[in-house]
Amino acid sequence: MTDGRELSFDRVADEYERTRPGYPPELLEQVPLGADSAVLDLGAGTGKLSRVLAERFRRVTAVEPLANMRKMLERVVPEVDAVEGTAERIPLDDQSVDGVFAAQAFHWFDKSAALPEIARVLRAAGIFAIVWNQGDDDRPDPRPSEFVHEVQLLHDAALRRWENEPEWEDLLRASCLFDEVHDRTFVCHDHVLDRAGILDNLRSVSWIASRDDGEAVIARLAALLPDATYAIPNRANLIWARKR
Repeated sequence: MTDGRELSFDRVADEYERTRPGYPPELLEQVPLGADSAVLDLGAGTGKLSRVLAERFRRVTAVEPLANMRKMLERVVPEVDAVEGTAERIPLDDQSVDGVFAAQAFHWFDKSAALPEIARVLRAAGIFAIVWNQGDDDRPDPRPSEFVHEVQLLHDAALRRWENEPEWEDLLRASCLFDEVHDRTFVCHDHVLDRAGILDNLRSVSWIASRDDGEAVIARLAALLPDATYAIPNRANLIWARKR
């Protein structure tokens, strides 16, 4: 269940769009959907995944509950149909899409309500895919170790709300709504930002944007980060399953 922290994204739509990493198109080559497919980007934010989907599929609908995020999406990805809605109440007809994609937003969903909704809007044998970015710990991080350590402490504290949630692959299996779950694959890519971009990126994460002392936290982190451009090692992850 959500605690309202996700609402903080609506205050940082500009920072989110400018500084969040995108998704490498080759990641979607793993998903067995043809170019003529109609697909849904659920919890689409500013359209980081929507724009990649639009290059690959005939029709893309983006569902996003937050007005400022949706307004940004409509501006930067005008070829996508952007509509207000949530994962728990998807504003689409039964069996109306061939694929549903959920990117960084999936961890905010109420899974017990969202997964049946996703199955409802999928056509027979349709695909549900979860895509997300994360740091690549197998490659060296060019940012100062003190900075990385402080960011990690803040991040780990925020993740405690999900510490008892099963792995997403296991959630899909346990739902009994999908056939074989294809475990995660990933594509390495760099997220290149200058110092100002890194700080704005941190302003866009819920575990700072939702804090009353968020700017004080940013100032403390800024003192640990020299002025430079950084290629931050990143990887895009994918798991997918076919509707039963």
